[in-house]
Amino acid sequence: MVGLVRAGRSQRSVAREFRVSLATVQLWVARAGDTPLEEVDWSDRPSARHRGPGIPAAVEDLILELRHELRDTSDLGEYGAVAIRRALAERGDGTWPVPAVRTIGRVLERRGALDGQRRVRRPAPPPGWYLPDLALRGCELDSFDVVDGLYLEGQPELGILTGISLHGGLPDAWPAFGMRVGQVVPAMLGRWRADGLPAYAQFDNDPRFIGGHAHPDSIGSVVRICLALGVVPVFAPPRESGFQASIESFNGRWQTKVWSRYRGNTLAGLQAQSDRWIAALRARSAVRIDEAPPRLPFPADVDPLGRSMPLDGRMIFLRRTNDAGSISVLGHQLHVNRLWPHRLVRAELDLAAGRIEFYGLRRREPLNHLILGRLTYPIPDRWRR
Repeated sequence: MVGLVRAGRSQRSVAREFRVSLATVQLWVARAGDTPLEEVDWSDRPSARHRGPGIPAAVEDLILELRHELRDTSDLGEYGAVAIRRALAERGDGTWPVPAVRTIGRVLERRGALDGQRRVRRPAPPPGWYLPDLALRGCELDSFDVVDGLYLEGQPELGILTGISLHGGLPDAWPAFGMRVGQVVPAMLGRWRADGLPAYAQFDNDPRFIGGHAHPDSIGSVVRICLALGVVPVFAPPRESGFQASIESFNGRWQTKVWSRYRGNTLAGLQAQSDRWIAALRARSAVRIDEAPPRLPFPADVDPLGRSMPLDGRMIFLRRTNDAGSISVLGHQLHVNRLWPHRLVRAELDLAAGRIEFYGLRRREPLNHLILGRLTYPIPDRWRR
């Protein structure tokens, strides 16, 4: 091949003739350089990086000896790879290099000297695993949250209501001053009129979503409008990571891509920049949005605040039990199961039947929801009106 190239043939034609890649021809031409062909070393060369000899066996034995010695004598109680390397550096006589911390760790692992077992990393549960039909992609869920603590210069505190669907990633954001309940409901209704209804709407336990915390069985306009539309409100467990991961991630993206890049000082300008970003994000996610479970049409005969009809349907509360196996729901302490302490529970409140059912949740078995019990839940008269 090299001789033909030197005779004037193109490298591409030589590659076609010998049925090899152009890179192969280029490799051998570069290997030969200007050296006469009979003097070129044509032997194969390993492509892997050359590795030097391992550490001496005597050093490996010393590593194990130091581990046992430090376990009993170390004033700090440390006998891991870092402590062993310090001890080796103190004892070294210069005849061998002190191994790196990672090398010492590999020696300990190879020689069976590690105390614990490797952490078992199980696969993550499917999105929406805590609701069976949602996990099987039979329906859609919209998550909502409010980002507080942002200010335009010389103006009141901003509240950015954000929303995103679980399977489709359908995004929305509404910047406003204050962001009270009277602003949350119209924004949600506008989204659902335009895009259709999800089966579930998920919130944290902010009073703007769930209602006041001062009195038991207090529910707000957001819950009422969800129930009036046939959307099941779901409330994430307090101080739990994971359940609000999609909306929290979206909040961070909004602050990075919109808020940190906004150079104006007006709410209208911020809203316009946010709307452009949302439109671009929807366009980029069009395939995912189209492949999401279908959304339901918005009904025409619904009171905008959900006040004209009695409460009906379901409410779902995701909670973690205390040491007695109890949870808090709408200001009531409810006993679930004493054999299920400090574990996740899905509490489903059936408003028509006046009953609440408890299901045990385990990430290790995400589709196995164990029924833990049920209780009668007296529905307040004001909910019936």
